[in-house]
Amino acid sequence: MSIPVVDFGVYSLRKEDVTDEQLRTLSGELKRAFSQVGFLFLQNSGISEEEVERVMETSKRFFLQAEELKKPFTRKSFPNNPNHGWVALETERLNPSQPGDLKEAFNTASFHPDIKWPSSDAVAGFREIHTSFFQRCKELSLRVLRVMALSLGLDPDVFLHAHRFIGTDENGTTLRSLFYPPVKSAMAKEGQLRCGEHSDYGSITLLFQGSEGLQVCTRSGEFVSVSSVPGAVLVNIADLMQRWTSDQLVSVRHRVLLPPVGDSSTRQSLAYFVQPDDEALITCCDGSDKYPPITGGDYLMQRFSESYAKS
Repeated sequence: MSIPVVDFGVYSLRKEDVTDEQLRTLSGELKRAFSQVGFLFLQNSGISEEEVERVMETSKRFFLQAEELKKPFTRKSFPNNPNHGWVALETERLNPSQPGDLKEAFNTASFHPDIKWPSSDAVAGFREIHTSFFQRCKELSLRVLRVMALSLGLDPDVFLHAHRFIGTDENGTTLRSLFYPPVKSAMAKEGQLRCGEHSDYGSITLLFQGSEGLQVCTRSGEFVSVSSVPGAVLVNIADLMQRWTSDQLVSVRHRVLLPPVGDSSTRQSLAYFVQPDDEALITCCDGSDKYPPITGGDYLMQRFSESYAKS
């Protein structure tokens, strides 16, 4: 299985105008990819490699600090948004049946004035850089959601209406900076991975990879490695979107394996997890009752309770 590559240039963040014909062509390409594979590479999105590198560089400086300097920013430390903040190694288990994942993360999930951000000289600009990149991803996500609605023959704003509050505490959309430290395979627990086998929770995910390592599950149940496409954004359907579209678009399991024996390199990625608004009621967009209605917030809390059950 290969991941389709779609040129998003006509609706790039650098473009103001797009014709109906261009959108129709683009929507057809997205539908084919998202209904058959669940993943696609988006080229010419308008987000530059330099922007991605800036976020990764600042994040890496944070992760390489001593643990006592990161602890004040621990996830669940902020009453306004318990998902915001630092996630320590092995805290999260995306496959709940296996040991904790060998990764750290920093979740940018809230911009409330009371949220505390890393601000030492070692991580200068951390807040501004992450905030700016969050907004850039928001803009791109809304464009992708609009094209997705068109691809299903729906009102182009149907998904946008349920994502009006991205960037506020009424919506769970999160930018995760992920850091995978060096691993000695012999020291890993049985079944332990850098990122356990899972599917994503919400609407869609934008993934910016610093290196290869991701594997995606095919329809036959085989995991295959995903090659890197320089400058492209990897976009995938998440579980709630599959439910929303009555399984017309598919959410696919994926994972990050341990590095090969002798490979002591680190790995980084940035994942922008797009969630519907907490109060948005998600019902099957084809009018069927294939899945019962659920709010975006309730669904997200159910999934968090599984991933962090033992943390």
